[in-house]
Amino acid sequence: MPQTPPFSAMFDSSGYNRNLYQSADDSCGGLYYHDNNLLSGSLEALIQHLVPNVDYYPDRTYIFTFLLSSRLFMHPYELMAKVCHLCVEHQRLSDPNSDKNQIRKIAPKILQLLTEWTETFPYDFRDERMMRNLKDLAHRIASGEETYRKNVQQMIQCLIRKLATLSQYEEVLAKISSTSTDRLTVLKTKPQSIQRDIITVCSDPYTLAQQLTHIELERLSYIGPEEFVQAFVQKDPLDNDKSCYSEQKKTRNLEAYVEWFNRLSYLVATEICMPVKKKHRARMIEYFIDVARECFNIGNFNSLMAIISGMNMSPVSRLKKTWAKVKTAKFDVLEHQMDPSSNFYNYRTALRGAAQRSLTAHSSREKIVIPFFSLLIKDIYFLNEGCANRLPNGHVNFEKFWELAKQVSEFMIWKQVECPFERDRKILQYLLTVPVFSEDALYLASYESEGPENHIEKDRWKSLRSSLLGRV
Repeated sequence: MPQTPPFSAMFDSSGYNRNLYQSADDSCGGLYYHDNNLLSGSLEALIQHLVPNVDYYPDRTYIFTFLLSSRLFMHPYELMAKVCHLCVEHQRLSDPNSDKNQIRKIAPKILQLLTEWTETFPYDFRDERMMRNLKDLAHRIASGEETYRKNVQQMIQCLIRKLATLSQYEEVLAKISSTSTDRLTVLKTKPQSIQRDIITVCSDPYTLAQQLTHIELERLSYIGPEEFVQAFVQKDPLDNDKSCYSEQKKTRNLEAYVEWFNRLSYLVATEICMPVKKKHRARMIEYFIDVARECFNIGNFNSLMAIISGMNMSPVSRLKKTWAKVKTAKFDVLEHQMDPSSNFYNYRTALRGAAQRSLTAHSSREKIVIPFFSLLIKDIYFLNEGCANRLPNGHVNFEKFWELAKQVSEFMIWKQVECPFERDRKILQYLLTVPVFSEDALYLASYESEGPENHIEKDRWKSLRSSLLGRV
């Protein structure tokens, strides 16, 4: 079996593998090249280019790019059906009299293509139609040779394990969200004095940063590359049928990850607004500044940004007397690192540094790169919006998809990093399940700590007391 190289080997700095194509022609069977790079092609020709034959196997960069972007034009199950048809017809797998040597040459290549598809886009196979086609084609390959039968079995078992793990993860997420309650509801039933805060659960900011990194890496690891594309799918103008993803999406790991960011921001704001005493609130702010600083050192930019967002929420930032007691020099440095001006120039520089460190890393700790996720999605969104999927002649704009694949493949490397820190079940449980204040409850807690400063705040405070606490 040909070996699958790692993702890092797939793209060079220009966005794609420059040695991919050696065609001298500018146009070749419905595909258009420039300087040996594939720039565009008809959908049919691109599908043909995906399918191996006795003398040809597609470059891995092409396989990833086409499987990622093709879903903007057709359902994965439709692509799989076409691929199966081409394999069977071209290689005469259906012909009992076909040359066994021919099948021996082509079978490993088809098996390799299927393996790459199931390894990189396993969630496509949650669709029964995909699984049926996969098993059918795999069975045709395996029917002649014991070696292939073992490889096919291995591939399908590995895929089923991945899908089972995803289902378990989804059950855990569903359980967490079904048991989540508002912190205010808890406060009404439980006096504040006996409520824990985050410092009693984990007094060491370094340990908390490590546990946040556990959550980030676990959530990242479940996001499939196709989820980035599915987030922006629109109707293909050349397709009279409905949009490719009008059917229900197969996963929502990307949304779950964005929800985690929001939860962490609200948790930070809740922990700061809850203490009655000013010195305790100031201590909590300093604690989170230290956590955020350690997240930066680890390369966990997503938690870092969530913590800064929580501290910049109005109910927290208006606590002037509390902030007066805080040594803010360290916080100013962090805010400067994540400053949104010049399109997050400082953050992007730090991210490049972390990515570089990751490439030459000797330990798992140095490999960690957790990007500020909302910005990554925004970058991919603008790349998608800024270029047309099709050229005026109806060809697929493959130049755009090389760039898209480059961005997503970098993320694919980062999400495979194993977390090197020891898990602390108690801290993880608290971070994931402790109730947090809603926005209204945060404002109420903030006004209760440091009274309203003007008529607008005063009116809001009265109305919140009345609606949330039933007091006037």
